[in-house]
Amino acid sequence: MILTRSKATALFVLAAFGICQATYAQSTEPINIVTTAVPFLRISPDARAGGMGDVGVATTPDANSSFWNLAKTPFATSNSGIGVTYTPWLKDIAQDVYMATIAGYYKLDNNQAISGGIRYFNLGQIQFVDFAGNPLNTSRPREFSLDFGYSTKISENLSIGVALRYINSNLANGSFNGVTYKAGNALAADFSLYHSGLNDEGMGLTYGVSISNLGTKIGYTNDAKSKDFIPANLGAGIGYTWVFDETSKFMLSADLNKLLVPAAPVATGDYSIDSAAIDDYHNSSVFNSWTKSFSNKALTLSAGAEYTYNDQFSIRAGYFYEGKNQGGRRYFTVGVGLKYNVFGFNFSYLAPSGNGVTRNPLSNTLRFGILFDLDPDAASGGQ
Repeated sequence: MILTRSKATALFVLAAFGICQATYAQSTEPINIVTTAVPFLRISPDARAGGMGDVGVATTPDANSSFWNLAKTPFATSNSGIGVTYTPWLKDIAQDVYMATIAGYYKLDNNQAISGGIRYFNLGQIQFVDFAGNPLNTSRPREFSLDFGYSTKISENLSIGVALRYINSNLANGSFNGVTYKAGNALAADFSLYHSGLNDEGMGLTYGVSISNLGTKIGYTNDAKSKDFIPANLGAGIGYTWVFDETSKFMLSADLNKLLVPAAPVATGDYSIDSAAIDDYHNSSVFNSWTKSFSNKALTLSAGAEYTYNDQFSIRAGYFYEGKNQGGRRYFTVGVGLKYNVFGFNFSYLAPSGNGVTRNPLSNTLRFGILFDLDPDAASGGQ
């Protein structure tokens, strides 16, 4: 079988998110995992959040806020900043897969800010074969997204943000078995809200809501019916920061995320799938898909903690939870942050879990991040 776009995407989804295909698993209820194209948009894009169980909707703002909740940016204590993160991906099963991100913001004044970001995902080298298993050519699939956003305060404690995103997914090129494959393109938007109840000492409640990747479907052929959904997502977060004295503070935060993508039809008891249901799934418009997604079970919960000393050293820990019917990703994370002058360094580690065939393919994931504070005279904020 030729390793086409759909198979390459499926392999990545199954490995990257530790999930299995829809099937009956000794229970009357089928496991029906909601999958999408360009799943790299669901990978935690920065090392700070990666150390707190992938929490980021309601944490204090930093240069990577545009990836989580753009509306946080007007509350940043520095006027501008840049963040760069590198993540070797699936280290336990591949050596040439990685994700790199860069993000930044600039505050126009005390109330407004503009932001930008780039995500680049390299899937390594893939060997294409024919239906007899004979090797053909090799390819290096890659995907990226470009973001640009604007955020503003609408009151002393509340802000909103909007971002536009261009997505490019180059998984396969050329003609195979009579089908011509090409790079897929999509456009999407994010809408976000953030409330900061922090007092002058930095203590208080924060919360936020972010609706991300609302956009077009993406296709890799000229067949309009073969286009796939991108990972539209609704995220809500809450956090609280305690300030013990002028040198020590502690933050707890939690996020709840739900994919706004309908679940694909599943096989019935005789392992057949209703063709009409399949057609309805593929023909669903983007707007209809959001309403149909209400019945899916694609929920994840993450919680994290961060202790910061003297705004220079941070230690972090977190936990990520996903139900078994959506793949069962569950893992602990830890991380550290160091700040020196205009530089900040963040590291995170995803603890191994499971054994043998049940081993989490994300085990031992490391993330390395650097923050550049382009406004060293401003008070330091969250790392």
